[in-house]
Amino acid sequence: MGLVTAHERMANGKLRQAIALEAARLMYERTESEYYTAKRKAAKRLCRRGVKPEDLPSNAEIREQIQLFARIHEGDKRTENLRDMRIEALRLMRLMRAYRPRLIGSVMTGHIRKGSDIDIHVFCDSPGLLTDLLEQEGLQYDLERKQIVKHSEARVFTHIHIHDRFNFELTVYAEDKAHYVFRSSITGKAIERASIRELEELLARDYPDLDLEERLQATEEAVDPYQLYRMLLAPLENVRQSAKYHPEGDVLYHSLQVFERAREERPYDEEFLLAALLHDVGKGLDSGNHVQAALEALDGLITERTRFFIEHHMDAHAHRDGTIGARLKQKLESSVDFDDLMLLQKCDRTGREMGVMVGTLDEALDFLKDLERTNG
Repeated sequence: MGLVTAHERMANGKLRQAIALEAARLMYERTESEYYTAKRKAAKRLCRRGVKPEDLPSNAEIREQIQLFARIHEGDKRTENLRDMRIEALRLMRLMRAYRPRLIGSVMTGHIRKGSDIDIHVFCDSPGLLTDLLEQEGLQYDLERKQIVKHSEARVFTHIHIHDRFNFELTVYAEDKAHYVFRSSITGKAIERASIRELEELLARDYPDLDLEERLQATEEAVDPYQLYRMLLAPLENVRQSAKYHPEGDVLYHSLQVFERAREERPYDEEFLLAALLHDVGKGLDSGNHVQAALEALDGLITERTRFFIEHHMDAHAHRDGTIGARLKQKLESSVDFDDLMLLQKCDRTGREMGVMVGTLDEALDFLKDLERTNG
């Protein structure tokens, strides 16, 4: 067997780095969620002749490149988000104190990126006790049981996904697993995790100027608009519309279509996108006057510009059809947001197709959350 030359080692090193970078891009953009799949796909794209397993980058190398993407694209907001996510993690962990919560993952280690969840292990023999607690606190969640096959052995994991200002993923283990040593898929070593006390100490150490209790109190008192948005939007799946004007079906499906079209037009405009998603929420409250019902439900949670779009989205249709009154026509046309209002009208009118693929409600809300954090 011949010796590997220095030139070959250098070439393999460059290829390994290129694969790590491409795999990181796939994961940062959420095209792939698993390290193994991302590195295999990256290797296939970059090298037609195939790559030996030993030449593939490690999970740790890919994670480092993901952090590079995060630092470049998210800047100082990433540091602020990490602090806020750790505070939110502590708030929820205190609520679940009886179930020995442990913070793990990117929020614990500091390796967050756009769209990261707050991952927490909890130890409880009955997930129903946890969901009862979440309901008492008014938190919205989904319960998921996922089967994983590893080494020919099938195991079922219970996850609770909480939809809040930041998204949480709770993994529920039996109570007797509280002292079990879990291993990282990235490093192969015991995962880093923090109890309530350890997280409090981390916050005090990393953010010495933070008044933690004051910040937690302010967080408790603040209304999370995304929770309310979700509460208003989710029931629209069961609200049917006139087939004459809305052949696509229910109001939620229509709203998600309008959001997708708005995102194609104005992916950076948070107020416009929010109006596109929320413009018909009043139909689940008062079908006879859905515009006024929406404005009352959203009062104090949206900007004046978003309010303008929702308040006049039906007037925009009348303007387009030439049935609007002269005074209202002049009022709308004198607004600096008139062109964007008519663009929303276009999205509203075209977002009525049957069988079109759209993202989920939670994906739409997550996009808006990330945009809000990016815009500050």
